[in-house]
Parts: sequence; C-alpha cells; structure tokens
Amino acid sequence: MPRPLRASGWLWLLGGVAVALAWTSLFAWPETVRWWYQRDHEVLRALAGVRNDALDRLAVAVTALGSVWAVRALRLGTIAALAHARRWHRLLTASALVLTVEWLMAVLSLELMRERPLGVEIIAGWAGSSHPARPVASLTVTVVIMVMALLPPGAARHRAALVGFGAVGAVMVARLYAGVDHPTDSVFAALLAGAIGLVGMRVVAPDGAFPAGRRRGRPAHLHVGDERATAIRGAMADQAGMVVHDIRPYGLEGSAGSTPLLLTVDTNDGQAPVFGKLYSSTHLRSDRAYKVARTMLYGALEDEYIFTSVSRLVEYEDYMLRLFSDAGVPSPQPLGFVELTPEREYLVLAEFLEGARPLLEGSLDQLTALDAIGVVRRLWDARLAHRDLKPSNVMVKEGRVVLVDVAFATARPTPWRQAVDLANMMLILSLRLPTATVYELARMEFAAEDIAEAFAAAHGVTIP
Repeated sequence: MPRPLRASGWLWLLGGVAVALAWTSLFAWPETVRWWYQRDHEVLRALAGVRNDALDRLAVAVTALGSVWAVRALRLGTIAALAHARRWHRLLTASALVLTVEWLMAVLSLELMRERPLGVEIIAGWAGSSHPARPVASLTVTVVIMVMALLPPGAARHRAALVGFGAVGAVMVARLYAGVDHPTDSVFAALLAGAIGLVGMRVVAPDGAFPAGRRRGRPAHLHVGDERATAIRGAMADQAGMVVHDIRPYGLEGSAGSTPLLLTVDTNDGQAPVFGKLYSSTHLRSDRAYKVARTMLYGALEDEYIFTSVSRLVEYEDYMLRLFSDAGVPSPQPLGFVELTPEREYLVLAEFLEGARPLLEGSLDQLTALDAIGVVRRLWDARLAHRDLKPSNVMVKEGRVVLVDVAFATARPTPWRQAVDLANMMLILSLRLPTATVYELARMEFAAEDIAEAFAAAHGVTIP
C-alpha cells in the first residue's frame, strides 16, 4: 500500500530541513554566529531572572525526565510491549531509528563542540558539548516511536502524542531555565530527532502494512482499513470486472501465511460471496523463511522453490487451484488474481464455499471420513500433493470433503511428500474417530505398506 507521510510527517520533515539550513547559518557563516548567540542569551537571561528556590527544585526534577535512566526505562518498556505483541518489524524499525539518532547526536556534538551557556549559572547536571541537546533528542525520538509503534491511528494516538510532546516541551524549558542548554540546542535536537523518528516509522513501518496494537496477533493478518479497502475495490472493478460491496476478514484463526477475506460482489442475480487471499511482501518473507527451514531439515526430500516476488507467489497459487480443479480434486474454483500495488500486494480470488464447515466442526461419520481418505487417493492418482493438510484446510460441503488453501501444493511430488498427506489426513480424522476405525477406512484405498510409509515420514514440521 502507499506509504504517505501525511501532514504531520511533512511538518516534521520540513522541520528537519529547517535545522539543516539553520546549521548553515549558525556554523558556516561567521557573521551570523553573533546574532544567534545574542538571541539564545536573551532567552536564557530572561529565564534566569525569574529563578527562585521552588522553581529551581522543580526544574532540576523535570530535567530528570530526559536522563539516560528515564529514557532507557521508556525504551525497554516499548521493546517489551512490541515483543509481547509480536510486532517484530516495528521493533526492528524502532531500534534502527533510535540507534541512528543516538549515533547522529554523538557525531554532531563531537564535531560542533559548542560550549555550555556562558553568563548564566548552571544549576543542573550536564555532560559533553552543548549542541545539539542529546537528552532532548533521545527523549523526542523515544516518544515519537512509542506513539507510532504502540498505538493505532486515531484519538488515542493523538492524546498520547500531546502528552508525550508536552513532556518533551517541559524538559526543554526546564533545561533552559537551569542554564544547561541554549534554546537552539534544544529546538534543533527535538526537530531533527522527531523528523527522523516519525518519517522513518511512516516510510519503513506504515500503519497499513504493519498495524500497531497491544493485542498479540499473527503478522500475516494485514489490517484492511480505508486505504486498503479502496485499493481492493478499485482493483476488483478494473481487473476482474467485479463491484465489491463489502470486505471483511474470514477464517483468520486458520491462516498463518496470508490474510483471508470474504468479498461480497455484484452479480446478475443480486450479490454473491467471493473468497480472497491477500498477499504482501510480508508473506513473501515468511514463505522464504519457512521453506529455508524445511530445506535445512529435510534437504533434497523437500527441494523447496523460493519465490522471488509476491506476483510469482500468487501466480503459483492460482495455477495450483487450476491444476486441482482440472484433476477433479474437490477444491474451490479459481477466479484469478488482481494487483493492488505492483510487486507488493496482490489478491488471489476463488469460489467461496458457501455453507461449508471445517471437517472437525460438528459430528464426523465414517462415510465422510472415507470420502476424506478418497480425496487423498485422488491426489496420489493425479500426482499432486497438498502439503498443508490440517483441520482448517479440510472442509465439508453438502456431505463432501473439499480441500482449501493450496499455497504449498506441488505437482509431480516425491512419494515422500504424498505419504505425508496421507498421514496428516489420518491424524485429522483420528481427532474424532477411533484410530482403529480410521486405519480400516484407509485400508480401503491404500495398502498397509503405504500407511506404514506415511507414518514413518510424518514427524516434526511435516505435521501442520
């Protein structure tokens, strides 16, 4: 999806550009240095003129909010929250942005080596050169990342931003009152750190692709908000000739590698449901990691094909749906796929099995179980392997078993791959029927040697 900066992002970006221009004026042109110093000291002398014991104690206490220990506590809490919610992309992005800001502030402070304010008494602790104000930069980028990474867009994020930036402003004023920083030290540090944090989060970890939230969830499940829903409707109308009236998630609990959706579209007879699977670059990375792990565990027995783009991933699934359909293996009819964002997001379309239910929901009789075993027999006869047989991928419609989610299916599989399909189907059936019954039903379609080979092969990650 598009990664817009929005108004706040552009404002922070302009602030960062303004800092670069001001640095040119402050340090590159000697004739302007005196002007900047005079303005800084006018502010500092004015604040020093209102000092009293109570305000002094308050200022020293507020400056502690920007201390190393306070900032470190906020960052550790953010790391713990993102790890608990398994928002790994946001966690890595936030860590990279924090390191970038800290490195940049360290380099600039050493290069510029500006002295602490002269002519006013410093009443709070300090270390190093004055420009830019590293505690202010550290606190600012931490607040920006906490707001952007932990909270979804909306009123809660806006309120948190007001509180966070209020705290940053308080620390800046307290440090000026205490004579620790020049005004330009604090303002430049806040603008630069805030610009890096907000623009970085908006570009690298946008809300549309990597939704924020406090609840644990699967990274595969993308948020279908207004922007993505609009993109889906436009792509469906332009590329598939379908007008979409409603979009909602469907069957998320059984999906770990995509975002399944139920689309309601116009037909000549009114409206009808269509099943869609949303794929993005996030799913491509997950698919690569999964296949690398299988290859390491099983070597040539798997010989996994690593997809190089999201488009190849969706093309393959659409192709396997057609192969299953042509071979007479009961599965949803393929309806093609549409492109939302080139090489980044696609939607695979298939028949929605209206009235179908997962095999293990409700009662399971021996006739349906025998039909399930027969479906595996058809896979063997057609030289196909599903490779992801699990309860959520085995459906029953009008008393007949139907296989869904063929993303890992393969044509011309090795006997080992076919054997695993048989074992997994028998394990699924054994969750409802006595194992002896399942074995006898399997013997109607397969030889005892086939079943023995299947359970010899089924172990570890071969069992979804």
